[in-house]
Amino acid sequence: LLRTHVQPGRVLSVSHLNESEVSPAFGNRLEYSREGNRIVITLHSLQEKDSDYYICAEQVMRSPVLSASGTMVLVKEVEQACEKSSWGLYSLLIVVALLFCALVCCTLCRVDVKKYFQKKKPNVVYEDMSYNSRRSTLVR
Repeated sequence: LLRTHVQPGRVLSVSHLNESEVSPAFGNRLEYSREGNRIVITLHSLQEKDSDYYICAEQVMRSPVLSASGTMVLVKEVEQACEKSSWGLYSLLIVVALLFCALVCCTLCRVDVKKYFQKKKPNVVYEDMSYNSRRSTLVR
């Protein structure tokens, strides 16, 4: 795997004997697997400085010409943009929550909440109409 334009150089070199050499810049960010004549290369944690034109090349024995196909890799930093937008979203949610709490508090202050939670006393008049109570009463 070669870089050709921005920072030309070898990223990964694998021999037919499975001996590999990885560029120090991609030391812990590169994985590869080999299945017969096919090699799968995976680059992890790409950064803006990794943007370049990458070529997978095979060197044919006793030939100065490389058989190759390339891919343009363009990495954009998107972490900062996400952080800014997420902070804006969080602050908007906090403002909405505070306004909602203020609205609820104002509403509760204007309404007499106690009268809704007090037990209502029934308007009942009780009169004892039993025989014993009438006998002891003097009627004139």
